[in-house]
Amino acid sequence: MKNRTVQRSSIIGRTAGRLGALSGACLAVLAVAAPADAVPFSDHPGRGAAAFADRATTHANRVHPDQYKDSFTVHELGTVFSVGANNRATAVSAGCSTQHPCRSIALSFQIVTMAGDNVRLNATNLGRAVNEQCPGCQTLAGAYQFVVSTAQPFTLSPEARNQLAAIHRRLDALDTSNDPISVVKERADDLAAQVKALLDREALSAPRGGATAPLAKSGPSVTMHRHYDRAN
Repeated sequence: MKNRTVQRSSIIGRTAGRLGALSGACLAVLAVAAPADAVPFSDHPGRGAAAFADRATTHANRVHPDQYKDSFTVHELGTVFSVGANNRATAVSAGCSTQHPCRSIALSFQIVTMAGDNVRLNATNLGRAVNEQCPGCQTLAGAYQFVVSTAQPFTLSPEARNQLAAIHRRLDALDTSNDPISVVKERADDLAAQVKALLDREALSAPRGGATAPLAKSGPSVTMHRHYDRAN
C-alpha cells in the first residue's frame, strides 16, 4: 500500500555553530500544516536570519513494497541577511526479493524567495537512494531546490500560487503511476522545468532596488539545483 503524508513547512532555529553563516541570535520557529493537495507556504517577514529544512523519505520493504512520498514547499522570506536552506530526498528499499522487488520513490521540491544584497546563503540539496539486500528493487530519490533572489521583497501572485498548486497535484499523481522509475524521473524533471519557468516570470515583476544596488543592475535571479540518486 502506498503511503503519503501531509507536508509541513517550517522555519527552524539554528545556532551559528550548526550553520556557520547564521548569527548567534535565536531564530523564529514557524510550522504550518497544510492539506496534502495544497502548497505549504511559509514566510519570515522583516530583515533577519532564517533556517528551515524540507524532507521526503520513503522506506520500502516486504510488508510495504511500494512506497512513494513527495514534498512541495514554498518559503517566502522577504528581506534577509542570512539563510540556511536544506532540502533532502531519501529513498530506501530493504529486504525484498528478485521475485517480489520493492519500489521506493522520494521527491522533494523546495522553493525559496529572498530579498537583499549580499545575502549569506547556506543551501543544501541532496537526493540519496539505498538498496539494502534488495536485488532488483527500484529506488529513486530526487531533490529540487529553487532559489529566487531579488533586490526588494515580493510575494508570488495568486495566479502563480494556483499554478504551483496544479504542479503539486501532478507531482502527487505520480504516486499512482506504475511507470518505471526512469519515466517517473522524466516527469519530475518536466514539472521542475515548469516551476523554473513560472518563477522566472514572477521574478521579473519584483520591484527593483536603488540604482546602486547590485541586484538593481543585474536584475533578479532564479537558480535551480537538482540532485538525483538511483539504486537498482
